[in-house]
Amino acid sequence: MSNNIRNSVPAAIAAALLLLSLCCSTFIFLKLWISWSKGGGRKKKWHPVGATIYHQILHFRELHHFHTRLSAKYKTFNLISPWRSYIYTADPSVVEHILKTNFWNYGKGPYNYENLKDLLGDGIFAVDGEKWRHQRKLASHEFSTKVLRDFSSGVFKDNAAKLALVISKAASSQQTMDIQDLFMKSTLDSIFQVGFGVELDSLSGSNQEGNRFAKAFDVASDMILWRYIDIFWKVKKYLGIGSEAELKKNIKVIDDFVYKVIRSKTEYLSNQNDTMKRDDILSRFLIESAKDPVNMNNQYLRDIVLNFVIAGRDTSAVTLSWFFYMLCKHPSIEERIVNEVKNATGVEDSTDNIEDLTSSLTEEALGKMQYLHAALTETLRLFPSIPEDTKICFSDDRLPDGCDIKKGDVVCYLPYSMGRMKFLWGKDAEVFRPERWLDDDGTFQPDNPFKFTAFQAGPRICLGKEFAYRQMKIVAAVLVHFFTFELSDAKQDVKYQTTLTLRIYQGLHLLAYQRKPRATKG
Repeated sequence: MSNNIRNSVPAAIAAALLLLSLCCSTFIFLKLWISWSKGGGRKKKWHPVGATIYHQILHFRELHHFHTRLSAKYKTFNLISPWRSYIYTADPSVVEHILKTNFWNYGKGPYNYENLKDLLGDGIFAVDGEKWRHQRKLASHEFSTKVLRDFSSGVFKDNAAKLALVISKAASSQQTMDIQDLFMKSTLDSIFQVGFGVELDSLSGSNQEGNRFAKAFDVASDMILWRYIDIFWKVKKYLGIGSEAELKKNIKVIDDFVYKVIRSKTEYLSNQNDTMKRDDILSRFLIESAKDPVNMNNQYLRDIVLNFVIAGRDTSAVTLSWFFYMLCKHPSIEERIVNEVKNATGVEDSTDNIEDLTSSLTEEALGKMQYLHAALTETLRLFPSIPEDTKICFSDDRLPDGCDIKKGDVVCYLPYSMGRMKFLWGKDAEVFRPERWLDDDGTFQPDNPFKFTAFQAGPRICLGKEFAYRQMKIVAAVLVHFFTFELSDAKQDVKYQTTLTLRIYQGLHLLAYQRKPRATKG
């Protein structure tokens, strides 16, 4: 995101926004009073007003902290605006209502679709209705196949080994590295290979087209988020100026690259016989497109697969970044994970042969890593890769807390805030404690998905959940087995960046050291 966006709002603008907020508040209260007076005998009940929507600009750099403070006070609150109400909630009963009980009354809606369509198109994360059902059905089938599971596991292992080699070079030369940047490149390589069957190789930087795509992808994601804050984005788009001009330029880079891949893959498959292996998602969807060429055209294929890339790249990379930050802060947890990896794989103290370890990371071995699974889940509780998720109310409704919402209102549940609520997790809600996820036998125990919302819940629950855990466990197991890590600056104040995903602001800068073999008892 540009420096202008990251900088604090100037005092004059802040004052103007506060004045606008006051006017907005007066307008909304008058509107509510009129609504109450015409209630026809049934008095409406509204959520408490936490602030106005304009306060989000003032608190943009610490947006999730702002929402967490309001959540602790109200559980569910209203940020009022002149056009619609914005309902934010950390209440599991409300989350269950919008994600499951009354699922069909809440969706992306025209508001989200309009904001997201330039990047996500008609992909699964931007649409409702028949297009959503169609993609959900296709994806559900593909993610359940052994072919994709085995293919993706092989890709994850190969790229974890490549990442370990890059880190080994940094460790040998005692160079500080931005491990978040390395995770972003590694997971992008993995998901692109699984999604498109193409080796992007952004980790090595040898593919210039791939590098341009990756950079454009990052910028476009930031610009799309800014649309939710910038009330003038449509004017900018019409005039072709500012952030919208930058977005358009980067979308073109993305589209040029993706359409080139689709054309090449289509041509390649048309020249192969029917027995040719077609493991990647795009190849398998191209088979489906042959059955329905009108609806599943190249643009639709672009949207479908690019949505999977978005889901599989940032989410895993962000979680791994926060996970290794937590390991730096909690060495005893790291040591326990190291021992678990050794016991599960049967591979003793680290050697130079990475393949020995990756080949031992079977489904059975990964399944034994219960504490690692708990530690990754605890990371997602406190640092969910998608910190907030918005839905649109399609018709007037009354929520389980007894409050009313109106058609067109925005309803947003807050995974980041929910992970910090003492009424949900106890007095130690803000403490990193993987043991909270284990029973007395050390077996992982999942919690209520409407309380732990990192993977959504209900009909829209993330189909790639197990896919993501597999990738993260493979990468984490390889890296902790071979290296120890520490912050390059012990006093570093690690903060999140307000984007669609919970990236670490300005990266996570670590030093890596080769893990020393333990002395054997003689």
